[in-house]
Amino acid sequence: MDIDDILATLPHRYPFLLLDAILEMEEHKSIKAAKNVTINEPFFQGHFPGRPIMPGVLIIEAMAQAAAYLAIKSARDVPGKKIPLFTGIENARFRRLVVPGDVLTLELAVVKTRSRIWWLSGTASVRGELACKADITAVLNVENPEGAEPK
Repeated sequence: MDIDDILATLPHRYPFLLLDAILEMEEHKSIKAAKNVTINEPFFQGHFPGRPIMPGVLIIEAMAQAAAYLAIKSARDVPGKKIPLFTGIENARFRRLVVPGDVLTLELAVVKTRSRIWWLSGTASVRGELACKADITAVLNVENPEGAEPK
């Protein structure tokens, strides 16, 4: 899936959209996505001048966006506008710096779902080297389901 599909699926926009490509996906099961880390990212101006390092919280956010894409695509049969909401992070560990020029590969697997709540476990890596691992929880909020009056 290309950037046009990502933009059509996720509500995120520049400068906060942190996905560039969906490499693989199996609905309700797993996703593999990519983020091209470039020097022109706005956060590098302050993190850190002279030593640009992608903030860990944004690595986690990129993982959450990949999870959101999976949840939205897996809920095709649910009517209404779907807004993914990040509700939890557990067991986050950082193992490697992510710097300009890196391609961050995000891989997440569904642990379980219940109603519209998703539990996923995943990793972010660069050239096969682990940068981060974490367990993520999210809820897929649905606005204006079929039959509801628009606000």
